[in-house]
Parts: sequence; structure tokens; C-alpha cells
Amino acid sequence: MGKRNIITFLILAAWALPGRATAQFKIVGYIWSRANMVQDLKKIDLDKITHLNIAFINPDPEGEFKPVPGLDSVVRIAHQKKINVLMSCGGGSSHAYYAKLLSDGYRSSLIKNFIAVLNQYNLDGIDVDLEGEDIDINYESFIAGLSKPLRKRGKLLTAAVAWWTREKMTDRALSKFDFINIMAYDKTGPWKPEDPGQHSPYSYAEDHLAYWQNERGLKKEQLNIGLPFYGYGFGELPAKDRAFRQISWQDVVSKYPGRMDDDEIILPDNGGTIYYNGKETIRAKTQLAMKAAGGVMIWQLLYDSFDDHSLLKLIDRTYQSGMK
Repeated sequence: MGKRNIITFLILAAWALPGRATAQFKIVGYIWSRANMVQDLKKIDLDKITHLNIAFINPDPEGEFKPVPGLDSVVRIAHQKKINVLMSCGGGSSHAYYAKLLSDGYRSSLIKNFIAVLNQYNLDGIDVDLEGEDIDINYESFIAGLSKPLRKRGKLLTAAVAWWTREKMTDRALSKFDFINIMAYDKTGPWKPEDPGQHSPYSYAEDHLAYWQNERGLKKEQLNIGLPFYGYGFGELPAKDRAFRQISWQDVVSKYPGRMDDDEIILPDNGGTIYYNGKETIRAKTQLAMKAAGGVMIWQLLYDSFDDHSLLKLIDRTYQSGMK
């Protein structure tokens, strides 16, 4: 191998390592395990994702982090598949203590503690999923401060962003992220019973892409379209269906196998309606991401069906067929 070829090979190899942002089509999957994270990870076809976000790793009200059982094993397994593993902080619910921890007197210590966890578990980056009131006047300074030690280590900094807090994200904060995962779902839900309907329509993904590209100036490669592996039920659901105020794709497949290509199920006897993203919509959104974004994001991987009807498999097939 000539000297020039050796240099080219080394550059390409370096970009292929976990922890580096590349131009590849990203398939980012969140995993939120409430049991055994290592056992749950074994359910997932890791060959079909590029990034794994561990939800959620948050400090206590004093800014300290507790050990995360199984995380070292999860990182080791994922790295064997060349998958970037990020710790995701925050989550959809409010965390009042972040208001203190992001303030001037606590922010530096909090950032050091985040980096300590990153180093301890050999993670490839940090995903910031602070939402709602957790995005306050100190958010920008927190992101800017966090980016410095991550850049120094060649690690990733990403964010999950919602439609209802888009204007709270400053341009300076946005400039620090390698990419963002746009939460093109939860347009409505059981918390808005007066507004029943599809919580993640195709048009909502288009709206997000248009905003972040045209109004905020982000490149398509910096945007991943969020895909929900779940849905919501509205109305007076029958007793046997009341558990499906939130329904996983796994339950759609097992309980309503004939409705996998649809986006809604109208239950009999005025029993309400369940809305979700079926196979056709997930395929269409993946195709949209291939054309107008840098990848897709999945909330969350453990809601999948893990069989021939797996949405993760569908995403992979759609991408692979589009590359031929």
C-alpha cells in the first residue's frame, strides 16, 4: 500500500470510529430500560442503528450522578458494533433542580460531573433532552460550557428538540450541537383530550424540517426526523383497551395485526380511536429523511415488535433499498 493510500485509509478509519460525527445516514435509537438494560439491549438488532442514546441519566438535586447498572456492558457491546453511545439527560417531565444546577454557581461543577460519567463509561457523547421549563436563561451557557470539554475529547453533543420550545433554543446554543433530533411527535396526546387526532402526522415532520432549515439555518445533515414507535388512544376506550392511552408498536402488532399499515384504529361501539404511525407512514418518513434530513431518531427501541413486523427492520430495508 502506497503512502498516499495509507494516509487515506487512516483518515477513513478514524472517521469510522465511535465518537466522531460523520456524513452517514444516522439511525439514532433511544433505549429507556426500566428493568435490566443489558438484557433489553439483546432484543435489539444493533446492526440497524448508528447511535444509541441511553435514557435517562440525570444528576441528583445536588448535581451528583449515581452508578448506572449495566451501562459499562451496554457500551462495550455497542462499541463492538461500531455504534456511538450517548448518555441522554433530562426527559419529557420537568426537573426543577436543573434551574439551580445550570445557574452560575453550580454550572461548572455540573459539567465536570457530566464529563466524569462520560469518562467512566467510555461514552461517545452527551444528548441533552431538557424540555419545557428546564430550558431557561442558563441553558445556552450550559450548552456552551459542556461543548468545550466534549470537543477537546472528540465527543458528540446532540439535543432532542420539541416544537413548543423551538424559540427558546438560541442560535448560539444550536451552533454547539453536532446534530439535533427533532421530536416530530406528541402534537397532541391524552393530556389534551379535547384535541383528539394523529400525534405524529407526516406533515408535522415536514413542518419541523422547514423550521430548522429555513428559519434557523441548520443543514439537512444536522437534522434527524423523530419517529414514534408508539401511539395514543382517545375517547371512551373499552375496558380491554384502556391500557392503550399510550400504545407501543409491539401492542399494535399483537392486538391489532390487521391494522399495521394504517395510522388509526376506530374501536367499535363508540369506543374511541387509537392513533399511531403504521408501516406506510414510517416508510414514507424514512424516505423523507433520506431526501431532506441527515437521518432518523426513534423513541423508543423497546417499543418495537422484534419480529418480521419490526419498524426498525422496516427503516433499515427502506434505507438499503433507497441506496441501490
